[in-house]
Amino acid sequence: MNIKALRSDKIYRKVLQAPQEEKVELLRQEMFAPFMKKWETQHIPFKAKEPNGFDVIMLNNMTGISPTEITNEISTELELISSDSFWNECEEAVKKSLSLFTEHGVNLRVSDYLFTIQLGNPNSPFLIINEGYSGDGGIPGYIFGTLVPNEYTIPRMKAALAHECNHNVRYQFIEWDHFAVTLGELIVSEGLAENYATSIFGEDMLGPWVSKTDRETLNTRIKPVLKEKLQLRGFANLSPYLYGDELAKLQNMTPVNMPYSAGYACGYYLIKYYLEKTGKTIYEATITPANDILDEVQGFWDEETFIIS
Repeated sequence: MNIKALRSDKIYRKVLQAPQEEKVELLRQEMFAPFMKKWETQHIPFKAKEPNGFDVIMLNNMTGISPTEITNEISTELELISSDSFWNECEEAVKKSLSLFTEHGVNLRVSDYLFTIQLGNPNSPFLIINEGYSGDGGIPGYIFGTLVPNEYTIPRMKAALAHECNHNVRYQFIEWDHFAVTLGELIVSEGLAENYATSIFGEDMLGPWVSKTDRETLNTRIKPVLKEKLQLRGFANLSPYLYGDELAKLQNMTPVNMPYSAGYACGYYLIKYYLEKTGKTIYEATITPANDILDEVQGFWDEETFIIS
């Protein structure tokens, strides 16, 4: 297994020193070109054909520091992700999260992994609601972490990377189709990923996408609705149920009266129920089709779920 870290701190320093008119293309080539297969798989343009068109830079600007903002103003934040120890810890988290699967009999189909950690934009609504950090790991072989570095987010980056590694493994075995994917698959997927992260780093590292949901909200507002929507297809249709109304609005989607990260919280407790009921390991569950898991958890929807405090 070959795990490589793309040291974003060094890239940011190059961009910081570059003339303003060169910053965008320098960041595009240094930070995003190494992930070209990821963008191609996701049909995300590497460079827009028209001015202000959607591409990797516009995607970056939704949560990350934009190229024009990479100036001396970010020196403090940049310093916080510039130590060898920070990058070594992140690499060890990725290595451990992937190696545990091979140690438990899951033969990974991808051998080369590239990851990086981006500086988050503290004014990004997406990051604010996620308490300053997030990740992206659905395309096998490629993992992103994003954070506004501080005493709260830095320790949680390892758990976020473990969460993304779980996605990375699952989608080596489960076929992804952006248009045909069901809400049930995404609820299961996010539940698996967060259970995996906490199995390694502890439940005190539970992400806000789960911990912000209280017992009454889960049992009376989320579960009754999602139970009836599990076979809803197409990412654009199901996103509001997965992410909740606030994030749906930010993506210009129609709200569906769901609280923040409803699908994540539901998935976390659904997978806990599944693991306890079946005695399966998180490693086995990660590569199990969603419908097989959902068939085993019919009782989850009608039983009251008790939130971890």
